[in-house]
Amino acid sequence: MIASYVALARYNRWMNEKLYARSAELTEDERNRDLGAFFGSLHGTLSHLLLADRIWLGRFTKDPGRFLSDAAGKPIAVKSMNQVLYPQFEDLRREREKTDRDIEGWIAGVDEAALEAPFPFKSVAGAAFEQQVWVVVTHFFNHQTHHRGQATTLLMQLGKDPGPTDFLAMMLARD
Repeated sequence: MIASYVALARYNRWMNEKLYARSAELTEDERNRDLGAFFGSLHGTLSHLLLADRIWLGRFTKDPGRFLSDAAGKPIAVKSMNQVLYPQFEDLRREREKTDRDIEGWIAGVDEAALEAPFPFKSVAGAAFEQQVWVVVTHFFNHQTHHRGQATTLLMQLGKDPGPTDFLAMMLARD
């Protein structure tokens, strides 16, 4: 199962590189235009995805302070899932790249036995939950794919085709 998660972490990075490259071709106004998506704009959607990834990394590593900080490195209290950590696109892009490296590094250190362990956690609202590690790791990668799908739709609405987005397209491109 770890090999699958390693591949999903690589897919996460690959897709984010594509999305951010196309997003960089847009103006700030276009990236921030409310297009009626759940998080409003493309920037809002990309921001939510980074925030959620960092919350999960903090939970997984038991070091939330390492992942929840602003551009100056100061700790940030998460108040809502639509909170924008980095209003400037270049800051958001830089932090996305860093977070993707952190995800790949973290998952490379997880072993099969750890995936079966119970994983207690609290939601941003403070509700307590517990699931096996494999369940929340699967959710983590599925959540990324879900919101990147929204981001690709927003890019298309803004006239930017992100190209192939399928996991298989990434795997076939490696050959």
